Amino acid sequence: QVQLVESGGGLVQAGGSLRLSCAASGSIFSINAMGWYRQAPGKQRELVASITSGGSGNYADSVKGRFTISRDNAKNTVYLQMNSLKPEDTAVYYCKFTLPYGLRYADYWGQGTQVTVSS
Repeated sequence: QVQLVESGGGLVQAGGSLRLSCAASGSIFSINAMGWYRQAPGKQRELVASITSGGSGNYADSVKGRFTISRDNAKNTVYLQMNSLKPEDTAVYYCKFTLPYGLRYADYWGQGTQVTVSS
């Protein structure tokens, strides 16, 4: 059983910064992609950033230049450094890990952490 635990959310003023962390525990031999998604009230969940096992990052256009995703494979942890936060970044942020599962892959999700940016 794999569990993901997120931390680092909170309330911040516009222009401020937050750093989210997501650590996985359980029977883990390797992790393929790691990613952060967010869901604002009344909106669909959207990809914020993802990072491959080789360390290549991919970002939504709305966060490019402001957010940075990184991973620590030894700790099975992914981070999201969020700078220059805007009110429109307010959402519940979820991490997702993709792990090998037999001959296929399985996705695991964190419980979500609230990020609120005040204007």
